[in-house]
Amino acid sequence: MIRKFGFLLLWVGFITYAFFFTPLDAPNSIDLIINLSSGNTEGINPYLINLFNLMGILPFVYACLLIIDGRGQKLKSTPFVIGSFFFGAFALLPYLAFRQPNPQFEGEKGVLLKILDSRILGIILTALCSYLIITAIMQGDWRDFVLQWQTSKFINIMSLDFCCLSLLFPAIIGDDLQKRGINHQGIWQPISFIPLFGALIYLCFRPINVEVLK
Repeated sequence: MIRKFGFLLLWVGFITYAFFFTPLDAPNSIDLIINLSSGNTEGINPYLINLFNLMGILPFVYACLLIIDGRGQKLKSTPFVIGSFFFGAFALLPYLAFRQPNPQFEGEKGVLLKILDSRILGIILTALCSYLIITAIMQGDWRDFVLQWQTSKFINIMSLDFCCLSLLFPAIIGDDLQKRGINHQGIWQPISFIPLFGALIYLCFRPINVEVLK
């Protein structure tokens, strides 16, 4: 119950902040979104470009755990995962609030689950995230990004969304570990608290053998 109210409070707080406490939207926000979506990024700060791309990768990271978690839940995870590609944490937080503990897996993994459960996908996601973060640091203008964060609702919310998704992973790792026969969480729980890369490390090294799924 405490967990449910915690996630709901975070969700409501996130929405409240987005509507009432972020800066007024910059006049060019729509053009910026269109250009980022279409790949027309000439003249745009690499910090913004790569942050936008990271927000398209993070839902895949969560899909690797939540699609399999939704098997056996009354509340199916798929609509929330799909929604996260458009609304980020706004879409995932309600699922995290109302999902039930689900430490077992029944049935067989289909093609989608096998793909989401593969280490190869984890390695690809890790490589993409690492590339985007490194190139943003090397090529981006941090002062310009901070200025735009202070003056643009879109950039402000996108940044907060990225931070939220990077930190929520420990909330779902426990059940996934138990599905794989790991009842003692050992190093995985501390690793999961590393923002973003804790989740990526887990996806690269977690057991994937279907025999260990209950």
